[in-house]
Amino acid sequence: MNDKVQTKEDEAFLSDAEDEKKEKDYAINFVTSSAINRISLKFLLLYIPILWFSGYMALAIFFDISRLINNWLITALLIPVWLFGLYFILVFGLAIFTRAILVIINMIHKPKEGIFKAKEGCRDFEFWRLRTELKKLALWFMNKGPLPWIVPWGFRWFGVCIDFSSHLQDAWVDVDFIDFGRKVTVGQGAVVMSSMIVGQYLIIKRIIIDDYAVIGGVSNISPGTIFKRDTVVGAFSSTNFDQILDEGWIYFGIPAIKLKPNKYAEERRDKIIRRDVERQIKYEEPHKINIDEDKKNLVNNNHKKEKL
Repeated sequence: MNDKVQTKEDEAFLSDAEDEKKEKDYAINFVTSSAINRISLKFLLLYIPILWFSGYMALAIFFDISRLINNWLITALLIPVWLFGLYFILVFGLAIFTRAILVIINMIHKPKEGIFKAKEGCRDFEFWRLRTELKKLALWFMNKGPLPWIVPWGFRWFGVCIDFSSHLQDAWVDVDFIDFGRKVTVGQGAVVMSSMIVGQYLIIKRIIIDDYAVIGGVSNISPGTIFKRDTVVGAFSSTNFDQILDEGWIYFGIPAIKLKPNKYAEERRDKIIRRDVERQIKYEEPHKINIDEDKKNLVNNNHKKEKL
């Protein structure tokens, strides 16, 4: 009998030890972790043909159009316009040729989630480095551009599920295994990593960010994090590997923990807030929405589900 009790105690102890070890293994050390721990020259060599063909395309378009104008004075006056246009032609060229190479690379070795050895010779690690290095060049030019919409376009071009209602305010966001909802805001200096190196391991896990989520500036989001609707992570915070953030809550800290409910989370499509400045009060008022008759039942069903 004592042996059985002892065995159960040992199993419980081993289970707790394994859980503790697993937690430590996945704990993030942002001092030693990085998207790529070392840059390989063999990957950077791929920049040469990409830059060559993109630059050649931009110059070819410039000379073809300038020959049609056939007036050096007009051409000189249009130099600012030329520079602006050539910059975007170069950026689109980088995106096109990078995508073409990535298609070939992904046919050779398909990207996948998992935990892999972060050492040379591991195919998953080597191809991950190659994909990351290739995308860096095009995304760097897009981030430095004057038009903000080009960044979401670049992410969509490289396969990230994101629309133009979301905003990436000068943040570093991985371009693999991330799904954005609608009207997501990523603050300045934030780092959203669907892949990261921890010790001797490369961890790749999909990040899901639901509608109206907000990631504060200088925050670090780890692989596998799931943001539910109306979730907010405060500035200078970080999430753990595989952390699930509940709907309608504000999180803060390292690691991020629940701080308080998000009082701005409730969204009512059929009501608007009006303010009476003289009486210093605010009140809700019903608001009609233009919806086709055959689709009204869908809206009503959604409201019923939210109440349940």
